[in-house]
Amino acid sequence: MSKTTHFIYISILVLIVIVAFVTITFNGFPYYRLGIEVRPFHADDSTLRPSGFLGHGLGIIGTLLIILGVSLYMIRKRFRTFIRLGFLKHWLEFHIFLCTLGPIMVLFHTSFKFGGLVAISFWSMVAVFLSGIIGRFIYIQIPRTIEGKELSLKEVREMKSNVGVNIQKLVTLDDESYQVIVESINTKAELYHKNFFVRYIRKYGDDMKTLRNVKAVLGKNNITRSQQKPIIALVKSDITLNRKIDRLLTMQNLFKYWHVLHLPFALVMLVIMVIHVAVTIVFGYRWIF
Repeated sequence: MSKTTHFIYISILVLIVIVAFVTITFNGFPYYRLGIEVRPFHADDSTLRPSGFLGHGLGIIGTLLIILGVSLYMIRKRFRTFIRLGFLKHWLEFHIFLCTLGPIMVLFHTSFKFGGLVAISFWSMVAVFLSGIIGRFIYIQIPRTIEGKELSLKEVREMKSNVGVNIQKLVTLDDESYQVIVESINTKAELYHKNFFVRYIRKYGDDMKTLRNVKAVLGKNNITRSQQKPIIALVKSDITLNRKIDRLLTMQNLFKYWHVLHLPFALVMLVIMVIHVAVTIVFGYRWIF
């Protein structure tokens, strides 16, 4: 999948979520804004209440989307048989899409009324959704192959190219200018402080200083802007890779702790969801079947 195709793919998924949320909100807002004791007298109560045609349907569809989103991603991730069916990161994006759209529909299914055992499932779903956002942030901080496989520290370091040598291939600089650029790139801000966040802030400042130094040196050597662009791109790429190397171990540990929180909430949500569906069927609630 090319970058353009991937951008269109992500844009379509985001658009579907936004359109679904806006449409349901717009159509049901006059009802959802009412107090619980007044809703039975509203014309849309028979349709939008949890047992109504639309309310019940949103619950069923939302639940199926969540189950489908979890199942497809787990199957693709765990079973070697499906390893060739697309990149894992694309499956993760589809998992996020389904597990975002599903909870939105379940939210409207409840008509914003939470109570009893189902409330535990709902708030577990909220916890899973929010922790999923955090997990996605941590996930993208860990360097991976294009297929989505996590890279080791050794593999990441092997990705680093000699920026100085590549710059020499692009432009001709005097020895002094070349040395200034190399020293700027090789600044090790991670040695300044043991605390990750303090180190990150200082590293960010050094990175901005590096870019300024490189641009200043190139300017003094009368390097045109068109010639500067690939050089700046090389320096930025090296800076990004250095940041990932610096925080790799931290993010890997955070990802392990994240799994400890994310999975139990997901299990609680699914178990109570199954109980809720079973009780609903036992008490005779039907939708279109």
